[in-house]
Amino acid sequence: MRVVTTAQPLDVQPTPLALLLLGREADPKSERGVECPGDLPSPSDPNLVARARAAKEKLGDKVFILGHHYQRDEVIEFADVTGDSFKLAKDAAAKPEAEYIVFCGVHFMAESADILTSDDQKVVLPDLAAGCSMADMATAEQVAECWDVLTEAGIAGSTVPVSYMNSSADIKAFTGKHGGTICTSSNAKKALEWAFEQGEKVLFLPDQHLGRNTAVRDMGMSLDDCVLYNPHKPGGGLTVEELRNAKMILWRGHCSVHGRFSVDSVNDVRARIPGVNVLVHPECKHEVVAAADYVGSTEYIIKALEAAPAGSKWAIGTELNLVRRLANRFAAEDKEVVFLDKTVCFCSTMNRIDLPHLVWTLESLAEGNLVNRIQVDKETESFAKLALERMLALP
Repeated sequence: MRVVTTAQPLDVQPTPLALLLLGREADPKSERGVECPGDLPSPSDPNLVARARAAKEKLGDKVFILGHHYQRDEVIEFADVTGDSFKLAKDAAAKPEAEYIVFCGVHFMAESADILTSDDQKVVLPDLAAGCSMADMATAEQVAECWDVLTEAGIAGSTVPVSYMNSSADIKAFTGKHGGTICTSSNAKKALEWAFEQGEKVLFLPDQHLGRNTAVRDMGMSLDDCVLYNPHKPGGGLTVEELRNAKMILWRGHCSVHGRFSVDSVNDVRARIPGVNVLVHPECKHEVVAAADYVGSTEYIIKALEAAPAGSKWAIGTELNLVRRLANRFAAEDKEVVFLDKTVCFCSTMNRIDLPHLVWTLESLAEGNLVNRIQVDKETESFAKLALERMLALP
């Protein structure tokens, strides 16, 4: 065996990105965050449920716990309301007597709640590392650079930004500042219809799939009407002519969970379960949406299963925590609900909110210690709220 040695030690310095991924540095402008101060109780503590109940009871009406549909069952158990991100933010705003809003979701959702609630209310995220990979795919600096590209192409004045709710407060503020609106997966078509009344083109942030699916499937555009802007390439990887000819300028972002579903997943489940109804979220790829029987938001998925006849079979293309909860709920009604993909996949950042983090948060608040507060600065909040108000005014 030959052993190779080097005369000089290697001087390898980790890059800033490597340090961030290793959890040894923090990026204050990132959705993710890398730390959660405080001593968490052990996840094996058999008293966690009792501790959560006791802390919540001690806080009483001072606390209002929001649970996103994709959260773990152990967390949903303590939620005062459940729903999608926008519904929960509105629920928080409708509860002005609650001093603390504990948002069991991810960072951008807590930001939205802070924007919509009063200054007296404090929004708390149990784990600061609960971010969103999709929201992270569009930073304020990247979007500002994109707008410069559109300006140089002579089309910024005729382009209206439409940003998905799954975006940071900075991106919502950019949208509001430039005459645009926010959308959810439920009202994306209405938002685009409004935008095309204001201008000739739409810059859709940050989820390319929701933008493409809405434009092509719901509004009758062609795939050729859409171009994909890649923030990691000069000029977005597009020519001036491509930008000028496009109706939809789609940001190169996606959901890591919904992006995993494929046409093979659809074909496989149809072969395994004859007569199955395939129901997917519009964050899925266009070819998956085209192959599905039904397409809709999280709330749409829940309502579709509620209205489904007994004996029906459903393969759902969305986050696994919700699918599993729906499968258990509707089994008693003789409705078969399965996950679309054979490979199990949770949303990793949603799953960062677990019972130890929730217990630590509630016990800290009960002791008078405010932890993990999410607070949007006033200027960002003002423009972000303007974009949200435009959405609320949609017919």
